[in-house]
Amino acid sequence: MSLDPMTIERVAKLVCDPGGPYERRGRELENLLRRAAWVDPPEYDGSPRVFWLTEALEDRTGDQAAVERFLCRVCDPLEYADGMETAKQICQALNQVLEPERLAVSYVSGRPVLGELRDDGAAASFGVPSDLDTRLRRLIDNDAATDQLLARVNETRICETNGAYVLAIIGIGSFVEGLLYFILNEQDEQFRTRGVVQRDGRWLPADRVPLQQLLSEAHDKGLIQMDAHKFAQNVREFRNFVHVRKQTEERATLDQDTVMMCWGPVLAVLNDLEASMPIVKSASHE
Repeated sequence: MSLDPMTIERVAKLVCDPGGPYERRGRELENLLRRAAWVDPPEYDGSPRVFWLTEALEDRTGDQAAVERFLCRVCDPLEYADGMETAKQICQALNQVLEPERLAVSYVSGRPVLGELRDDGAAASFGVPSDLDTRLRRLIDNDAATDQLLARVNETRICETNGAYVLAIIGIGSFVEGLLYFILNEQDEQFRTRGVVQRDGRWLPADRVPLQQLLSEAHDKGLIQMDAHKFAQNVREFRNFVHVRKQTEERATLDQDTVMMCWGPVLAVLNDLEASMPIVKSASHE
């Protein structure tokens, strides 16, 4: 994703909103970049705000994840006193700016996620981020683990391309499970050494913790937001169709749209992880 310079300028003007009801001062813009989890965000230098923010965004054009997090943060209900009411107004205006780029921000169970517009323009679609390799290596210090996660995503793509949608969704669930396991294993000593405590007081070793509990652990430790946690549970439910009996009982027919819907919450989880935890490897944005 590389935004046109005119799009960047229009985004900057929208976010600064000079003289408007949602006007942001220089320090507020700087703090917005921090809340978007930018690595080493620039300090506001007193220059005209639209010009300053335009330059800041242009400086990060090589960092797709940073630009994506910024666009999503602008539409995040957490940014506004009245929450979703104002966030949706901002999102609608931002999407008008992004429409020529065939991009749009949508809400996945309350969390903003950037997607590509479908050909009919009716809704945004979600898929594997083109910069997933870079984003994972920033979050996980274990290159072998990252390689395995990327291999699983590639297998998922192969399944989707060839119409094996159930297997693709199982692969997405497996990816989320591995992602959360490796991050918790690196970031949390108790998880790494003891695992997860069960209701009966016994400890379940980390390598035996299922996806549902990994999601709960990540949420409890503040790594993912509540909405992302709840919606990601749907990925887990779809993944359970690995059991033909369950799919038959629920008379579920899965297709490419179902696969796309599963990527939405995965992107929300990825955004939350990037915003909530240290980046172990910084990418150059020069």
